Amino acid sequence: MGIGYTVLDRNWRCAQGEIDIVARVGDHLAMIEVKTRRTTAFGHPFEAVDRRKRRRLWQLAQAWVVAHPDAARGRSVRLEIIGIIGADASRGTLEHLVDIS
Repeated sequence: MGIGYTVLDRNWRCAQGEIDIVARVGDHLAMIEVKTRRTTAFGHPFEAVDRRKRRRLWQLAQAWVVAHPDAARGRSVRLEIIGIIGADASRGTLEHLVDIS
């Protein structure tokens, strides 16, 4: 990711669902949800991560930690969102929310 993040997993799946990106940053594990939209006509990408989705992401984060105890040892876990707006995601506007709890 280029800003001190080391990607540990992408599109990690388990019975409960999927985590888009798991990364280590400092003493933290970042569980990152990526949302894209072509435009904001139907809302900002961050609006798609409501309370229910955050609860599910926490459950997935716990499942990842259980599945990867060595990578998780001694690290706190936080949720993050990356929102990308644009017709072409590689050229779109990117916003990153850290520690959304």
